Amino acid sequence: MDKITEQADENSNWRESFQREDNNEQEINELTHKIIGCAMQVHSTLGNGFQEVIYQRALAIEFEHEGIAYEREMEMSLRYRGKFIGTRRVDFFVEEKVMVEIKAIEKLEDVHKAQAINYCEAYNIADGLLINFGSKSLDFKRVYNKKLIKKI
Repeated sequence: MDKITEQADENSNWRESFQREDNNEQEINELTHKIIGCAMQVHSTLGNGFQEVIYQRALAIEFEHEGIAYEREMEMSLRYRGKFIGTRRVDFFVEEKVMVEIKAIEKLEDVHKAQAINYCEAYNIADGLLINFGSKSLDFKRVYNKKLIKKI
């Protein structure tokens, strides 16, 4: 079993109780696997200790190297009850399918995961990844928009 699959298995307890309504699970799994692989390459090359923007730039280069389409720091509108309340920039929007939020902190906390889930819900995106380059080992969590991924 490769390192990506091992860590994904560790993170799978939460995700096992949800199912995609659009039946694109295999496609999304393959894409998130590629994204995590790119992040692992960046982390193994740079290590931890840099600012978030350094990892963001390096990950963009790695995506380009791997032929993965992305938008970086894509500004998206936030609405409440149909009214515009502001904007937020998503670190990466990959293949028009997966939101990627990057951190460069010592340890991911529940609040970071909740923030990533909120972004998925606010932008109506089904799948997201929260990736932390700040610890000695790369840490990542797959997050879901519970409004688009039904509970089984």
